[in-house]
Amino acid sequence: MEKRWEFEERQDKEKIQQLSESINVNSYIAEILLQRGITNFEEAKSFFRPELSQLHDPFLMKDLSKAVDRLGDAIFKNEKILIYGDYDVDGTTSVALVYGFLKHFSDHLLFYIPDRHKEGYGISEKGIRFADENEVTLIIALDCGIKALDKADLAKDLGIDLIICDHHLPGDVLPDAFAILDPKQVDCPYPYKELSGCGVGFKLLQGFCIQNTIDINGLYQFLDLLAISIASDIVPITGENRVLAHYGIRKLNHSPSPGVKALMNVCGFKRKIDIGNIVFGIGPRINAAGRVGHAKEAVNLLIAGSLEEAEQFSEQIDFKNEERRGLDKSITAEAIEFIESDDALKESKSTVLYGESWHKGVIGIVASRCIERYYRPTIILTESNNKATGSARSVEGFDIYEAISECSDLLDQYGGHTHAAGLTMEIDQIPAFKEKFEKVVSKRILPEQLIPLLKADLEIPFSSLNYRLHNLLTQMGPFGPQNLEPIFVSRGVKLKSSPRVLKEEHLKLTLIQPGSTLVFEAIAFGLGYLAEEIELAESIDVAYHLTENEYLGNKSLQLMIKDIKPNSLIA
Repeated sequence: MEKRWEFEERQDKEKIQQLSESINVNSYIAEILLQRGITNFEEAKSFFRPELSQLHDPFLMKDLSKAVDRLGDAIFKNEKILIYGDYDVDGTTSVALVYGFLKHFSDHLLFYIPDRHKEGYGISEKGIRFADENEVTLIIALDCGIKALDKADLAKDLGIDLIICDHHLPGDVLPDAFAILDPKQVDCPYPYKELSGCGVGFKLLQGFCIQNTIDINGLYQFLDLLAISIASDIVPITGENRVLAHYGIRKLNHSPSPGVKALMNVCGFKRKIDIGNIVFGIGPRINAAGRVGHAKEAVNLLIAGSLEEAEQFSEQIDFKNEERRGLDKSITAEAIEFIESDDALKESKSTVLYGESWHKGVIGIVASRCIERYYRPTIILTESNNKATGSARSVEGFDIYEAISECSDLLDQYGGHTHAAGLTMEIDQIPAFKEKFEKVVSKRILPEQLIPLLKADLEIPFSSLNYRLHNLLTQMGPFGPQNLEPIFVSRGVKLKSSPRVLKEEHLKLTLIQPGSTLVFEAIAFGLGYLAEEIELAESIDVAYHLTENEYLGNKSLQLMIKDIKPNSLIA
């Protein structure tokens, strides 16, 4: 699928030169730093050398002091405490972190994860009833709860105090909870607003350590879990998140907890772990427990006390992930077949598909897969409790939540944000919804929003690609939202030899550029279909990450191609 290339805004040449000289880097690195808001030596030092001392005082967060007092009181009085979390990666790592840390101070802890299919997202009535039946007097809700108005009322009626640790946007009315920790509250003075749910739980425990003069290094032993939550929940890798992810990934690579180590083993990771390994390896396996089973299995893995115990859980979860992948593959194939067999749907500006027997746990993934192929707002629906329930995914720049809102008269309920949403409707409303949603999207979406966007940082010649540049780029990690791995563009590049197609879909290239003696090996995943066209082209423009390849102990720079644009064909 052809992509449109868009460059980051060029920076002032004088500012580039000043920063380049002050921190002794080349102009390319200086410009990338300026694009990311780093303008002077001190900011660059903090960026390249993150320190845990840069973390904010947790007591700046609204209600944190109140929450820490209540937690300490509950532990001192031997009250039963329930650690409650959502069923996704952020929720399960949150529970594992808080439960795993607090078990050193209390023998009266329980944890609860709702059943994705029976209870749905967030705090459930069943969960509150479970707490009551087990004589729990304090619930700590993680990665959920900010809109649980009726559940907070139920907990209060039953005499259970509720501490909410959430990071989602609050509604106009807040739950009547004992304490609410959420930096996105309008009156919360906490300076960093983009923590994951696990991050908010971490701040609660950081405050608990400070108030009770507990060695904070004990809490830092759980930073590998926090890094997994940050990477998997796609929160910005800026500010505190970047510091926490940096140290969490360091722990992943040097001394992971038994549960995380077991997951790394089933993933087959042998080299240094980075954000990408979490997003595409560790995270999906944790998620699979809740998608095709029960997410409490993921928590049991993550709190395991030994590698032997963890390996038993990791094998089960890996099996669930294989089952999830099978469902994902088969349902995606069905969805594509639906589209390809319907000329009107092929030409539509949106995709809305319903499969009665499709597995509810993977329809969000299927929606994303369809976008990879057709690149347009997509909703995948299935039957659940005699209703049509669905997951929506969007394309760059298009607000799918607003589009769904315009169809709210046909829905029982819906929720979400710009890029993703969930919805429920009566099954007989699907045709009307499909028609109305297509009209809304057609009216709102811009032509360019139907073409995938590749955002490049800079144009650079091959002659400037070297190990000093690569080493500086590596130090800019961990990469993720708002701190993406830089993408370079080089133009007028030529093939040194014919392209090789690997596994019928990937390209292996050897590239040169006139004016430079350097030769680079390159890999282009999923671009095998371009082999013939680029071989016939006079030259090509390439967009890529600069990476390192290691083979049989030999290391060399390699281009990880993101896109290729062939120039005029050879006559």
